[in-house]
Amino acid sequence: MNTFLNTLNSNNMQTKKPFKNLKIFASGFLMLTGLVATAQQTTGDVVKKADVDPGTTITDGAVRVIDNKGTIKYLQTQNGITMLSNTTANVTTTTWQLGGVLTDSTFIDIDGKLFGLNGLELIDAATESASTDATTESDAGTGTGYTILVRDEATGATKKLLATELIQSGQEAFTATLAQTTFALTGAPVLPSFSQVWVYRNGAKLIANVDYTVAASTVTLVENDYAVYAGDIVEIQYVK
Repeated sequence: MNTFLNTLNSNNMQTKKPFKNLKIFASGFLMLTGLVATAQQTTGDVVKKADVDPGTTITDGAVRVIDNKGTIKYLQTQNGITMLSNTTANVTTTTWQLGGVLTDSTFIDIDGKLFGLNGLELIDAATESASTDATTESDAGTGTGYTILVRDEATGATKKLLATELIQSGQEAFTATLAQTTFALTGAPVLPSFSQVWVYRNGAKLIANVDYTVAASTVTLVENDYAVYAGDIVEIQYVK
């Protein structure tokens, strides 16, 4: 780390100034790491990473510092925090920022506190549409349109959902044969409960779970005070 000390001397920095900067740097670092505390290593020995030398670029390393008692310590990154040293002017400034690839599962427990994101853009319905080609674990720039972020309650994982999977609807009309009572929807979509399925005979609405029942992708008419004639139009609508 002689290069580090020589750089400080060559810049004619006062003795107390590095300690002051170190305290400010360490305070900010502790605030940042508090956000991902549950993902940090809390037991066992920490393996020291390679030194970050002035004038070089390294995305995963350690910076050696000396506290006001002369004890040598190291600061290093983990879990998606990127560290870069400047490659110009041979200075020892190090930038800490969020980003990169997580090396461990990471949870932020807000513990009843408010957690939100400011500055989010509103979707422009005139120019943006729901994604039809989204794929699992894709990076930005892959696919088009937008998806919806949801939370898996079993694992806490954040996942994405196609807008078409959030609310699905369908409609199909059949021309009945004489005494036909069962109507299977094309494509075999699994229908929701009867309260979310509407059936019409020649434009007249039938009573749910009285004049018809629902099972899987099939609607079965129950001829209560009516009969199905050849040429009747039976329309089925559903939302799930």
